[in-house]
Amino acid sequence: MPEKVCRHCLRVLEGQTCPVCGTSDLAEEWNGLVIILDTERSEIAKRLGVDIPDRFALKVR
Repeated sequence: MPEKVCRHCLRVLEGQTCPVCGTSDLAEEWNGLVIILDTERSEIAKRLGVDIPDRFALKVR
């Protein structure tokens, strides 16, 4: 099953619904991957507004 991205929180996931925000509004076309491991020290996580470690897409179509 191809990975999809939640259009609301930009998390990369497998499945039909986002486990974090609960939406089923997912995109199959996306670009760029950021993996956030430590949200407290990551400048990228602060810019993206991320508070949970996970994989995120940079651009969703």
